[in-house]
Amino acid sequence: MMKPFDRITNPRDIRRKRHMNQQEFWSRVGVTQSGGSRYESGRTMPKPVRELLRLVHIEGIELAKARGEDFEVVSYLKQANPRLYRNLKKEAYRRNTRRK
Repeated sequence: MMKPFDRITNPRDIRRKRHMNQQEFWSRVGVTQSGGSRYESGRTMPKPVRELLRLVHIEGIELAKARGEDFEVVSYLKQANPRLYRNLKKEAYRRNTRRK
């Protein structure tokens, strides 16, 4: 079963579910408000931007606090033990949604 934010089909939906304006939503992934507006209107989002959006707004990782080794560990865990990765991801999502 897919969680509500597993696939990024329209970033506007994610932003609205997070109750954020375009400026605060897009600035967290290093995109200008006008650039984000274009993505929300249907312009193709480059894969790096899509991945940053997923990390920040779906996985809940603050880019300012993330380090290279954090991404290496996540990548390794996802490949080596996908079941554990999915379970940890679900729990992190539950904790994140309870805090908001």
